[in-house]
Amino acid sequence: MMHDFAQSLKASHAQADAPWWEPVYRNAFPDFAVMHCVRQDGWAQRGGIDRVIVLKSGKTLTVDEKVRTKQYPDILLERWSDRARKKAGWVQKALACDYIAVACIPTQTCHLLPFQQLRRAWILHGHEWIARYEPVLADNPGYVTESIPVPVDVLFGALMGAMTVHWASAADPGKGALL
Repeated sequence: MMHDFAQSLKASHAQADAPWWEPVYRNAFPDFAVMHCVRQDGWAQRGGIDRVIVLKSGKTLTVDEKVRTKQYPDILLERWSDRARKKAGWVQKALACDYIAVACIPTQTCHLLPFQQLRRAWILHGHEWIARYEPVLADNPGYVTESIPVPVDVLFGALMGAMTVHWASAADPGKGALL
């Protein structure tokens, strides 16, 4: 199946307006005050920011939103946005977002993944996941995107591990190198 960027953008905008996003963020963040959708192309969108959430304290949180219309037992981590040219996918980029929100419409479930810990988990375990799980390829006009489907329980275990740092070995292997 070939992806159509204009159609994908239209579907993305429709999902951005979905009424369930506000209850998701109200439940996730006890001090939720307001949220703003970021649609215009610019540094924020290119930095992975689809939504800005403002808490009652004035603190802002930024979220990259991903929506799945079918239930899967995994979370797709985009390794290459352009496989042939080895253009880094979002999991390998230094994005500006605080969270990746992965919403599954059929189960009415949203996983809020802390982005920096997700990147660290990828650096620590990406080679293993690449070897273990069959990549999901998406054909686009002129390029193919490659994602690694990591089972939710495996990813959450890796996130827990990524939240603990031992200073005797503070230097992570790879230092963010592309996998």
